[in-house]
Amino acid sequence: MGEGHEAFLMRALELARRGWGWTRPNPLVGAVVVRDGVVVGEGYHAVCGGPHAEAVALLEAGERARGADLYLTLEPCVDFPGKKTSPCTDAILRAGIRRVIVATRDPNPWVDGRGLARLREAGVEVVEGVLADEARKLNEAFFHWIRARTPFVVLKLALSLDGKIATRTGRSRWITGPESRRAVHVLRTRYGGILVGVGTVLADDPSLTVRGVEGPQPLRVVLDSGGRIPLGAKVLSPGARTVVATTDRMPPQVEAELRKRGAEVWRLPGEGGRVDLRALLQRLGEETDSLLVEGGSEIAGSFLSQGLVHKVAFFYAPLILGGRAAVSAVGGDGVDEPAQGIPVRDLAIERVGDDLLVTGYPAPGCACPTELD
Repeated sequence: MGEGHEAFLMRALELARRGWGWTRPNPLVGAVVVRDGVVVGEGYHAVCGGPHAEAVALLEAGERARGADLYLTLEPCVDFPGKKTSPCTDAILRAGIRRVIVATRDPNPWVDGRGLARLREAGVEVVEGVLADEARKLNEAFFHWIRARTPFVVLKLALSLDGKIATRTGRSRWITGPESRRAVHVLRTRYGGILVGVGTVLADDPSLTVRGVEGPQPLRVVLDSGGRIPLGAKVLSPGARTVVATTDRMPPQVEAELRKRGAEVWRLPGEGGRVDLRALLQRLGEETDSLLVEGGSEIAGSFLSQGLVHKVAFFYAPLILGGRAAVSAVGGDGVDEPAQGIPVRDLAIERVGDDLLVTGYPAPGCACPTELD
């Protein structure tokens, strides 16, 4: 089925990654125009509101696009209500492309299959499904958000080999090395929001901003059901938008002071006086397609136990902290039997400096209740 298409689609995927973080809420898309086995045009979607990948690649190819092949990581768009740019299918037809090789369809219900049908109706040969898994993984956040309208949730933890995220004295800086810390800032550019609990703010006073790498600043989200966040906390500093998610437990005067400092305060339904995470994700889905959870062990346990984590990114440092009073990576009550644990599929392991980054996808289904501050 590939017919030698993989190399050109791999290049299109490589191009698409250049837009990481900037295209939100649009997907990452790369395009390559090939004529007689030679690349004559390339493009990618660089920023939301900017030209689409197809338009950039076709412009570069010019007249050489006539009779050429077009490789796309995602189905080209068609016209639909509220669309602000001209349909890419029309641009493809005007350019005289003879064949389109696309990795995967666009899950947007306004597009899904319609773009490819439009091309076929006009006599363009269409090849689907080459490197489809790679293309879907590239846009896993977009695919989830466009269907569920809630953020794709990634749980990030930095931990020792024995599963501790802090010592018995509560110290966590720095468990992992500088390369891992830089990698975390890269992750922050890729996801629309970053979340911690007020306990992390009280213990570490993080800024929750992108530093040392180029990329957009994420929406900062702090879970604080009772209004304990210090008014001088770094997370309230300018430079990025901040949301404090709370309940009716927060005193009105605290809310007023937070708003004076530029923070948004969202009063959400609570369970036992604590923020309802599902209600929070529903609200966040109106703002962003993805969320990086960097909270402590209780935050991690709550998201995992409720089946709200779609991906994990665990940075393991080559050290052992030990101690029964040291902070474990995932809090809550846990499970009674190993068989009740949350399986994680599609594991990938890579070296980051001296550390190991383990990523995978938790399967839903564990019911081990935890509590949030």
